[in-house]
Amino acid sequence: MRISVSEVSIGAAERNLLEEVLSSGHLVQGRLVEKLEAEFARLAGARHVVATSSGTTALQLALEIAGVGPGDEVVTSPFTFVATLNAVLTRGAVARLVDIDPATFNLRPDLVEAAVSHRTRVLLPVHLYGLPADMDSIGRIAREHRLRIVEDAAQAHFASQGGYPVGTMDLGCFSLYATKNLAAGEGGLITVRTEADAQRLRILRNQGMGARYEYIAVGYNYRLTDLAAAVALGGLGRMAEIMAIRKRNAAFLTQALQDLPGIITPQAQPGYEHVWHQYTLRVTKDSPLNRDQLASALNSRGIGSGIYYPKVLVDYPVFSQHPNIQYGDLEVARMVAGEVISIPVHQGLDVSDLEQISGAVRACLSGA
Repeated sequence: MRISVSEVSIGAAERNLLEEVLSSGHLVQGRLVEKLEAEFARLAGARHVVATSSGTTALQLALEIAGVGPGDEVVTSPFTFVATLNAVLTRGAVARLVDIDPATFNLRPDLVEAAVSHRTRVLLPVHLYGLPADMDSIGRIAREHRLRIVEDAAQAHFASQGGYPVGTMDLGCFSLYATKNLAAGEGGLITVRTEADAQRLRILRNQGMGARYEYIAVGYNYRLTDLAAAVALGGLGRMAEIMAIRKRNAAFLTQALQDLPGIITPQAQPGYEHVWHQYTLRVTKDSPLNRDQLASALNSRGIGSGIYYPKVLVDYPVFSQHPNIQYGDLEVARMVAGEVISIPVHQGLDVSDLEQISGAVRACLSGA
């Protein structure tokens, strides 16, 4: 039986809530969206939450209310899903990309600070794979330079650093895409500190309307459906269990794989709460197989894997000469893009699955 790198599961709670929505006849941005916003705010330690149609639209709206426009600069990562970069470019802003830490895959704060200019408006850290970026340092930089922060927490629901949840420093953006730890198929959530920002977001997501047909801003159709909210709410009720299982699975894999030559297992540093959206190995030059060979060998043994991400964003032709992208030395990001491979860690795995996964990795690397 094949073990997939991710698993989408719909439980009884989701089905019951979906039936409630279908029976109500109210499908878009109704009572369940409001309930999802309130519950996520409570669990995430956020003052306000505004739901949107996707993680990408969450980023776009957060950047808009942070004041980002043409000519402004946003400092962010080159090693992330393209939505991070697209959100900056669709605002007409300049993305300044800086290198990452090979141990965490997240932005290096010293390089973030060096990239700040008089045009910088926002710092946009990405909490990759479920591990928070160094928000203590990034927060200090933002305060010293009077910048706003938009956290790309698409993969990091309920992760924290020093006990402080991601997304609560200024603006935080979460995805509800089908494979996320908290999923709705599609959807997004923005955590917000002020009522003024929250109200502005609610207006912008709903075609710029205050009351119905009262147009007070140029807006968008970025509404979340109650159908999607029903799925997310069902999963939200199981998040503590989901997080505990993923953490347990990650610990099992690390124990089983940490002594393999040329393989670097992911680690959560003290004070950081990793939520293990992905369990990502680095396959270095000292490994008997390179990353692509390992992926192929695992596939032949029925073990799914994912490469997140195969290139830094500026190595795609559409971005390599883009006038609104600036970057310097991205040596580490390029190195890890050639090394990373994510193996299954999701909550659908049992001990026998984990034994099969770790055994297959060991067998592939030993040539067995």
